[in-house]
Amino acid sequence: MINKHIKLIFPFLLTFISLQSMGQVGELRDNFSVGFNGGVNYSNVTFEPYKIKQNGLMGFSGGLTARYISEKYFAMICGIQLEINYSQRGWDEKFEDEPQYSYSHTMNYLEIPLLAHLAFGKERGARFFLNMGPQIGFLLSESEKISNPFNPTIIKGGTKEQYGKMADKKFDYGITGGLGLEIRTKSIGNFLLEGRYYFGLSDFYNNTKKDVFSRSAHTVIMGKLTYLFDLRK
Repeated sequence: MINKHIKLIFPFLLTFISLQSMGQVGELRDNFSVGFNGGVNYSNVTFEPYKIKQNGLMGFSGGLTARYISEKYFAMICGIQLEINYSQRGWDEKFEDEPQYSYSHTMNYLEIPLLAHLAFGKERGARFFLNMGPQIGFLLSESEKISNPFNPTIIKGGTKEQYGKMADKKFDYGITGGLGLEIRTKSIGNFLLEGRYYFGLSDFYNNTKKDVFSRSAHTVIMGKLTYLFDLRK
């Protein structure tokens, strides 16, 4: 499992290294922007060895964004972006044989992605961008929503250990990346529309041989709208 995680993180480390090297030969920029972002999450949890059928859980995401663009290398604008977000994740179970039942588990995180920002386009107007990099998170709170009545002992297949079980681990980490479109204006700031995906590398339940789950990690699809205004151009 550790080797698998290293292989996933390695391409992102190469990206940051390449950005540093390009900074020595590109056309210098000094553009610092701050603002805020908001959007929706569509999340699931990967459970192993049990496969728990799920609907996507909808949640809110929003927070603060800071971005520094340091250079332009040919047609590519290069920078780094930091966010501090409040994010709702979790899972919503699907009961195909017991449609009268419902169960969802919402987990609220403070998450901090640190992203390489690559953009293509004009200084003003529209340009496309790619964000990618590592992300850490801290679990703030969690809650369950259960139908009434709900009798897990008669549910067929799988496991019932997740019902009533809160997270064992508060710290979360993974990798995230997204594609988007930015509209840059001269006087009223910059508007960014982005689709992003998060792949969790950590488990929120204990995963030793004596534990029920060997894996319990988040996957999240996000739609984000960000507003930035330039402090330095």
